[in-house]
Amino acid sequence: MAKPGLSAAVLLLLLLGLFVWASSVNADTLLSAPLNVTIRELEVNSAVVTWEILEGDPVIGFAITQQKKDVRMLRFIQEVNTTTRSCALWDLDEDTEYIVHVQSISMGGSSPPSQPVLFRTPKESEKMASKSPDEVTMEEVGQAQLRAGELIIIVVVLVMWAGVIALFCRQYDIIKDNEPNNNKDKAKNSSECSTPEHPQGGLLRSNV
Repeated sequence: MAKPGLSAAVLLLLLLGLFVWASSVNADTLLSAPLNVTIRELEVNSAVVTWEILEGDPVIGFAITQQKKDVRMLRFIQEVNTTTRSCALWDLDEDTEYIVHVQSISMGGSSPPSQPVLFRTPKESEKMASKSPDEVTMEEVGQAQLRAGELIIIVVVLVMWAGVIALFCRQYDIIKDNEPNNNKDKAKNSSECSTPEHPQGGLLRSNV
């Protein structure tokens, strides 16, 4: 029969081992909150949020909560199996304040949320005014090229139609000019085909 002191020692060792194992598991799965959360590429209806993580964190994805200031409704964005450290925010309202939190995701769960980031989208008029006169976006260049291409097509079609109309008018004038000559030729041919008269004025008769 085992002594009570020995059984207590064995039980204590087992509990200590379990505690050490649980601590190591928690240390492997516990994540730090994302750092340096920043809003970039701020537009009237969109923005990009970026962040950093501590080196060594087993991050496999992220989760973002987006909320209008003083409004309870949230938008939740989550993506896993990615190493990206940025996310686009879309369908934003102009001249509106938003609050954003970022969380890291691992196989063991999610990290605490990051410090909240507050930003305001600009007005459309402010965004247009901030552009310098010489600044031209790729979209504007594409639209200008599209308009130029459309104008070229329209001009080519108009020139072709003008050529067809001119050719038709020329052919019509030629046909119209030839009509009097054709009438004269018809009259001449009809006079030549009429019954000839006798030189003395009488009609020739055949002898029966």
